[in-house]
Amino acid sequence: MKKDYLLLILSVFLMNTVQAQDEAPSVEKNQFKINALLLPGFVYEHGFSAKNTLYSEASLIIGYRQNDFYGESTWYFTPRITEQFRHYYNLEKRAQKGKKTEFNSGNFVALHANYDFESISTNEWFNEHVSSFTIGPVWGIQRTYKRKLNIDLHLGAGVIIDQFETEFTPIANFSLGWVIGK
Repeated sequence: MKKDYLLLILSVFLMNTVQAQDEAPSVEKNQFKINALLLPGFVYEHGFSAKNTLYSEASLIIGYRQNDFYGESTWYFTPRITEQFRHYYNLEKRAQKGKKTEFNSGNFVALHANYDFESISTNEWFNEHVSSFTIGPVWGIQRTYKRKLNIDLHLGAGVIIDQFETEFTPIANFSLGWVIGK
């Protein structure tokens, strides 16, 4: 009788272990972040398959300009909306090495698009920051550490379009923030 119970417990444990190994790592279904440094803003990342997400960000570009001719300087603030279709390509490899894949910790390639609105601050000695649209492919990494500290870096090349011209431009962003929820 004791032997039967022991066999039953071992078989249940073995089935759970085999089942857990069959489950491939996947991206979070819904993830919210707050970015605190460089480009403060809010991020929502929606996972719609095991490796693909739609990354949506509303942020504020903060900049500083100096005009030597007039001896003036000013800060400017420009709202930005960013969208990325991300494909996380190394989740299985990270999991096999015992590294975290939670909170979409992995490497990705993405189609990046962002729209910069006109500056919400003005100064008569400086040119206005005109609205622009940027699109291009990027490669990036996202990692979430203890206490849900999140870093996100992506680099690429694209095209920027505004009312005056269209030109090639580098695409680069580094953000430091926190995952909220869960």
